[in-house]
Amino acid sequence: MVSEVAFEPAQRADSRVRDILDRALLGARLSEADAISLIECPDHELDDLVSAAGELRDRGKGRHVTYSRKVFLPVTNLCRDRCTYCTFRKDPGDPGAWTMRPDEIAAWSRRGRELGCKEALMCLGDKPEVAFKEYRATLRELGVRSTIEYVGRACEIALEQGLLPHTNAGLMTREEMAMLRPLNASMGLMLESISPRLRARGGVHQAAPDKDPALRMKMIDEAGELRIPFTSGILLGIGETSAERARSLIAIRDSHDRHGHIQEVIIQNFRAKPEIAMADAPEPGADDMLRAIATARLVMGPQANVQAPPNLSPNQIELFLRAGINDWGGISPLSKDYVNPEAPWPHIERLGERCARAGFSLGERLAIYPEYIDDEWLDPAVATTVRAIWDRTVGGQS
Repeated sequence: MVSEVAFEPAQRADSRVRDILDRALLGARLSEADAISLIECPDHELDDLVSAAGELRDRGKGRHVTYSRKVFLPVTNLCRDRCTYCTFRKDPGDPGAWTMRPDEIAAWSRRGRELGCKEALMCLGDKPEVAFKEYRATLRELGVRSTIEYVGRACEIALEQGLLPHTNAGLMTREEMAMLRPLNASMGLMLESISPRLRARGGVHQAAPDKDPALRMKMIDEAGELRIPFTSGILLGIGETSAERARSLIAIRDSHDRHGHIQEVIIQNFRAKPEIAMADAPEPGADDMLRAIATARLVMGPQANVQAPPNLSPNQIELFLRAGINDWGGISPLSKDYVNPEAPWPHIERLGERCARAGFSLGERLAIYPEYIDDEWLDPAVATTVRAIWDRTVGGQS
């Protein structure tokens, strides 16, 4: 187990792990076998893994950790997929089933800007119009032909209210992403896991056709081809093995190597809830998260942005900093985390104090990382707005 005391320099690891850590610190591109060895390292080598990852982060990112002040907009929580760990999705008629109306999107966006938000996170279920005739009627009432077309309208509303949209709408086609690119600062899709086993009978994704890893990797690659700054990541604790976690990170890294578009990698932990089928499933422990975070840093390299949601692990803030993260993701002063509603966002000031005591400064970023604010990655239709918000807020403070 990793203790709360400061780590000693990595000196105790056995030759195999030590060799991988040394090569990573020299800038080597790690293989799948290397990543598996790291994420499966025994307990007595965990301190060495974490220390090396923290050192690599310091070289590339220093000791400044960021977050995005956001409004979480659950455009619709209807979804055709039925993942056994999800509380977000609803069927029409279920208690809490909801599709936001344009006036709600505008009101929430306006209030978010008043509270200092810069990001509008568009989060919704996958392709509900395929499954539900009631929702198809809702779309006709709203004057659109598809969920993605309605998301585009939501993005327009958020932009009018002074926020930068980041769309996470599940599996999208190349054409749908191209349509949304002029209306978004960035987009995202969690890979979750590269393992096709999870789609098999009895797996968490058995009834979730949009969670096919081959389809998700296709979308992630197409986002790169479209020059979209992109967020992806893995979800720990949904039935995958540690080796599959490593393979998932390698798949994301390889896509980034091809296109350069992965602006951040999220390491997210499953949280059990009484109302889900996996209510009694074990949650990933702190050491599971440390292994995954540190391996992600060493696989992705010093310049990568590696994130872990602070509301899902409020007692591990300092440990995750040591393991190589440099970002806490989106934090909202207005809306709850609708995917994990039992987990409140941290208070920014208190999070900043904890970061400071651990030797880190905390600062704000936009929905697009600064290294992607250029003409290659921004559509001209949204570039002027992104730069104006950057100059007026985050950039003007740096």
